[in-house]
Amino acid sequence: MKSKLLNSVAVMSVVASGAVFSSASTASADELTLCWAAWDPANALVELSKEFEAQSGHKMSFEFVPWPNFADRMLNELNSGGKLCDLLIGDSQWIGGAAENGQFVKLNDFFEKEGIKMDDFLPATVTGYAEWPKNTPNYYALPAYADVVGWTYRKDWFERPEIAQEFKEKYGRDLAVPATLEELQEVGEFFQGREIDGKTVYGAAIYTERGSEGITMGVTNVLYNYGFQYDNPDKPYELEGFVNSEGAIQGLELYKKLYETATPPGASDAYMSANIDAYKSGQVAMQMNFAFIWPGVEADPNVGGGKSGYFANPAGPAGQFAQLGGQGISVVANSDSKDAALEYIKWFAQEEVQQKWWDVGGASAMRSVVEAPGFADSQPFAQTFLDSMAIVKDFWAEPAYASLLLATQERVHNYVVAGQGTAKEALDGLVEDWNEIFEDEGKK
Repeated sequence: MKSKLLNSVAVMSVVASGAVFSSASTASADELTLCWAAWDPANALVELSKEFEAQSGHKMSFEFVPWPNFADRMLNELNSGGKLCDLLIGDSQWIGGAAENGQFVKLNDFFEKEGIKMDDFLPATVTGYAEWPKNTPNYYALPAYADVVGWTYRKDWFERPEIAQEFKEKYGRDLAVPATLEELQEVGEFFQGREIDGKTVYGAAIYTERGSEGITMGVTNVLYNYGFQYDNPDKPYELEGFVNSEGAIQGLELYKKLYETATPPGASDAYMSANIDAYKSGQVAMQMNFAFIWPGVEADPNVGGGKSGYFANPAGPAGQFAQLGGQGISVVANSDSKDAALEYIKWFAQEEVQQKWWDVGGASAMRSVVEAPGFADSQPFAQTFLDSMAIVKDFWAEPAYASLLLATQERVHNYVVAGQGTAKEALDGLVEDWNEIFEDEGKK
């Protein structure tokens, strides 16, 4: 199916009208370099971008960096004033620093001139990927790849009568998609060490990685739903009692319990690829991961083809939220080909291109695509994608986000994985760390 869709894109690039770029085709052609992470969606974008090349006359090159090195490589490029990237699909947390440091082109005038409306995109992705300051109409990116943390589960295991019966006898309820995080922990613990098809299996693969952002992108899915807030909604940068609220402490304790009672051996430093491997190899009943993995799960010969199901991050006592992933696409201010890069943004913002983006394995944030009749049935995971994107929250996008992130990684990993101290001590320490960072930034 994928190759057929890609072929259809190639055909469209030949027969599609070039009216959008009629003037560009007669102008001098530029070579544009688009920088992103090295993953399957990037490969899909290479194919899709052949249509832009055919219509515009510009030549596209790509610089894709493996995820573990992506942030360091690209932020170093921006901070050094490098000219490698004309277009950059950067993480949502970068937007504040790139905007305040003049590294991304502000796109408001361009959007107005070309009739590109941010109302046409999912509101959470506009706030998360494009705006700085947040919740103001100041745009430094176009939503490019909508992503969110969700869950994959072994539907075939859940539906086995003998497993379902044993679960009901133990917990007094049916074995089903967890409605709450406490239920999720119970399901994980139920599968832990169980033998299925002659193999010992485990409950859940969750994010525990310390070196970059992994455990933060995992634990927030629990903290949010137990009442954690980044600061006082009525007084920015007031952290005490919000970051370390009683609910947030309980949520952190639950994440540690999930780690201790439901994860496979050797899961002390796991992130996206480790969780994919654990799930596809049949080690775990459930997997926490970003939605970008779902097409690969569905196509996998071992766990795809109806063996897997998908569900949004379950609720907690304070509500139901999920950690936002994904990226916006920006024009790098230091580019020598900004006009051509803006042409690419204009092309990518077209509804028909956004529809093809979804079809070839991307994740459109355009409302007319994801809210279209039949979208929820377009893939087995499409409804879960919609449900998840409706409940997203994001980490700090402050210019100092990297320091904020490193402090979170250390405090949470030390408690959850290394077993140091209490949840209260971890979050109290995080308040101290963040206060110091914001004081250095002159924001307290």
